[in-house]
Amino acid sequence: MLMLTCDVGSHWLLALILAPLFTGVIARVKARFAGKTGPSLFQPYFDLRRLFFKNSVYSRTTTWVFRAAPLVMLAAMLALSLAVPLGISQAPAAFTGDILWLAAMLGLARFFMIVAALDTGFGMEGMGASREAFFACLGELALFMNFITLALLAHGFSLSRMIGAEVPLLWVHAGPALLLVAASMFIVLLAENCRIPVDDPDTHLELTMIHEVMILEHSGIDLAYMLYGAAVKLFLFAAIVVPLVIPVRMGYPLADMAIFLGGMAGMAVLVGIVESSMARLRLNRVRNLLLIAFVLAFFGFIVGLWRM
Repeated sequence: MLMLTCDVGSHWLLALILAPLFTGVIARVKARFAGKTGPSLFQPYFDLRRLFFKNSVYSRTTTWVFRAAPLVMLAAMLALSLAVPLGISQAPAAFTGDILWLAAMLGLARFFMIVAALDTGFGMEGMGASREAFFACLGELALFMNFITLALLAHGFSLSRMIGAEVPLLWVHAGPALLLVAASMFIVLLAENCRIPVDDPDTHLELTMIHEVMILEHSGIDLAYMLYGAAVKLFLFAAIVVPLVIPVRMGYPLADMAIFLGGMAGMAVLVGIVESSMARLRLNRVRNLLLIAFVLAFFGFIVGLWRM
């Protein structure tokens, strides 16, 4: 039990420390592409620190759901992280079927975010909540199809087995299928975290926002929890994609962790490049992008069956 506690503590510490840095790298890359010096890599930490020392302001129309949503959001992401191996071969809470746990935590966080947005009675937040629910339904189709393909190839229903130590062997036997899965998962990463081309996290135009408009009424420490939870979510999705595109396992914990961190830095740079070289899609075309992700996942499943 003590060993499990230590593993969980270090796992959470790694996610909490590196998640803001991941977003900081993305912001720095985007600034460089725009010809600017850009903020410090540690600017997300400064922003969170500032918000954590501010009080929250609540509307008289909101209920306990609005106040609980930020804590539920961050807690759900931390619970979800226990099923995602971060530079190790097995996550602290890995078990058969933990991909369902992952889906449950994603659904719980999204449910409370949507209900909190509706609880404000603000029309723009309700519109953002509607978009979030619609695009999430489409994105989850691709996400679960990718999980089905990985489970088929890895002969197991645990995420640690799907993206763990056996990934190099999977690339030898089913490289094309994993390539399709990795491409699909990258699109899902952008969609689930409301990044360009699905949404622009830097805009303040309510008519075009999805995630940002849902948290407009949050302030102070509650906003810090929301932003922290969103950063951890982005970090965890990247942690799922990186082992698929960098299938290198040395067998030594420090070496594997260094490879993982290098891959995460590369993924942050890639997200920054994508956001700098593309424009946000029209909302009616986002569903086409998610359909592409599903098609890639489906063909990955077909290729995986053929390779078996």
